[in-house]
Amino acid sequence: MVTRRTESMTGELSPGGESGGDGFLLPGAVIGDGRYRLLAQFGHDLRADAHLWRARDGQLRRDVALTVLLGEADNGPKAQAARRTLERAAHAAGFAHPAMARVLDVLSLGNGVAPGEGLLGIIVADWSVGTDLVDIIAEHPLPPANAARLLEPLASAVERAHHAGLVLGVDHPQRIRVTPDGLLRLAFPGPLPGAVPRDDVKGLGAILYLLLTGRWPLPGGPESIPTAPVTPDGTIVPPNVLSGYIPDSLSTVAIRSLEDTQIGGIHTSATLLAVLEQAVESAEQTEFLGPVSRPVDEDTEAVWTTRPPVRDHNRRRKLAIGVTALAIAVVGILAWLGTMLIDFFGDDGGSAADTVVVEQPTGSNGETPPPSPKPAGPIKPASIEVFNVGGTPDNPRRAGMATDDDPGTEWKTDTYKQQFPTLKPGVGLIASYTEAVRFASVVIDSPSPNTVVQIRSASSPKPELDDTKVIGEATLQGGRTEIKLANAEPTQYLLVWITKLGDGNVTAIGDLQFIRAE
Repeated sequence: MVTRRTESMTGELSPGGESGGDGFLLPGAVIGDGRYRLLAQFGHDLRADAHLWRARDGQLRRDVALTVLLGEADNGPKAQAARRTLERAAHAAGFAHPAMARVLDVLSLGNGVAPGEGLLGIIVADWSVGTDLVDIIAEHPLPPANAARLLEPLASAVERAHHAGLVLGVDHPQRIRVTPDGLLRLAFPGPLPGAVPRDDVKGLGAILYLLLTGRWPLPGGPESIPTAPVTPDGTIVPPNVLSGYIPDSLSTVAIRSLEDTQIGGIHTSATLLAVLEQAVESAEQTEFLGPVSRPVDEDTEAVWTTRPPVRDHNRRRKLAIGVTALAIAVVGILAWLGTMLIDFFGDDGGSAADTVVVEQPTGSNGETPPPSPKPAGPIKPASIEVFNVGGTPDNPRRAGMATDDDPGTEWKTDTYKQQFPTLKPGVGLIASYTEAVRFASVVIDSPSPNTVVQIRSASSPKPELDDTKVIGEATLQGGRTEIKLANAEPTQYLLVWITKLGDGNVTAIGDLQFIRAE
């Protein structure tokens, strides 16, 4: 049964755009015979009245993804549709692919869902760590090559599922998340009752369209995403018409996947995957290879060539990796030189806009702490999320703005009536990396003076606060504050934990930089 919880500290809208979903689904409510406690809503698929939640499994003490189907048991057509969705989700429980969250359980009326509580079923899946697909394109669309690379694994999952006789239901953007290793993942399984393989193909084309343009071309999308424009005859405007830098090949893949015409349309996942791989290769060539000077006959202006270029896919990928590695190395060296120059000239005094450097104090035994590690340049996290120990997370959809290298875009806490720890011990942002890193310092750009911040290391992306370790602390001065981390052990997860809010009981963070040690 549903255990209702009515307290709300901030009154903010839930991440799905609604305050508490359908009235009784609120953060803190317990469903599924008391096993699953709702934490935060991540979307609402209006087509099936499916509410998408992150929840806590009280028995196994881990986070899970819930697709909660709302409705009354006496509504025959709706109840029948829900049963079909639950059956299809149960069939997918044996399907394993990195681009799809594993289905753990399916609850139905009389089996985990009590009649009369307003639910028709619950699909339980592994929680997918990462970022919402909608958040990825919130600021601007992705570069074409990146969009194609992201989509390839999900298209591969759809192809394998279709061979197994399954339909995944990848036709709604809020059901998709982006993992820290750059993988599009179906995080909330549960295809519509009448979905067919063709709907998966159209869904992949729609996701590609969304990544390229920031617009959604299918009916039933979330209100937070603009819809794709159409021509007077009702056809969808191609992506390369909206943005001239999008290659024709990728634009064609997206449009052909959405078209229902028998001639020219892409109707199967196998065809889509093959065409997409070719488009990725073409996009990589456009992205990494510059213009080539070719001999021209001055009299005829004809271009002469001795032989056509060799299409070596592996060589092109190696070139792309080499160029990327070289660019990262150059950026790292320039960042290190910039940091050294700041440290050198900072000794002579500077303006109020200079970075305030906070050294960690000596220990209680009076011994001098070990020297701070030398910085080797900033390193961006694979993902960053709001870390919260009670109530609704503070502005979770804006967490990524703290690491977008733009101080003008901010992640901000809620405005509290009382200072921490009256309502809760604090709030923060946890950065996740693909491997353990030794950090030299953390630089916080914030317009909120008097904020007290702790830097904590963690052993997992969802730790208990008591299991994290304080490795640095500072009071922000307003502007840039650098917190040096002396003798910090390598860690894969770093928590920026606010224990005291700034003036007005609110704190904003414009930019976070995590400086790696040599």
